[in-house]
Amino acid sequence: MNPKLRQLVIAGVVLLVTSVLVGVWVGSAARRLAAAEDASSGVALASAADEGYCTGELKVILRRVLTSCGLVPGGSTRGCQPLQAKSVAAMSGGDFNALFAPLAERAAIIQFDQDSAELDLGALTLLDETFADQSGASYFLVVSRASPEGSVGYNRDLSRRRASAVLDHLQASFNDPDLEQEVGLLWLGEEFAQLDPEFCSWQRSRPVGLCSSAELNRSAFIAWIDCRL
Repeated sequence: MNPKLRQLVIAGVVLLVTSVLVGVWVGSAARRLAAAEDASSGVALASAADEGYCTGELKVILRRVLTSCGLVPGGSTRGCQPLQAKSVAAMSGGDFNALFAPLAERAAIIQFDQDSAELDLGALTLLDETFADQSGASYFLVVSRASPEGSVGYNRDLSRRRASAVLDHLQASFNDPDLEQEVGLLWLGEEFAQLDPEFCSWQRSRPVGLCSSAELNRSAFIAWIDCRL
């Protein structure tokens, strides 16, 4: 072969190999960058669909709850206390409650007796029905409250026990291997995001009888939420 032609062939092969290697390196770097961005979000990407209620604000709250205070790893209960909840929400109590208005047809309010964290028959029935109706959603949010009677510290603990009662029942009643990665807990005591009487029209475990603000806030708000985080 002519020496000049051989040099041209060798140069062409080197250029081709270099181009292929550069393409591989760039693709690998892009995949590493995407993986790093996913990891930095703090939440595994869900296969959920964005429903109409999935506003930007609700996604922020849900992500913070699930990563900072809501998931239940290794079977141990975690959650956010009232002071933490204000930081998680970073908004007023009224604005926080307004986020859930579009969930009126999907959510439920589990009510308790004063000073009690015991689930009665109506509460158990509604909790089971609501949890069973997952409909492909990814996250089950439990937001518990207490009415203003008693001390602030007592009501913090009472709302925590109410959230725990919901979780304990779900763990005992449903053979759901993904439960620990689905349930987010947020307990608010009496200090943040008290429900006003307009929520009396929502699905409640005690649909008849008195429904003042006090009765309404002896409760745990529950809902499956289907948002792409």
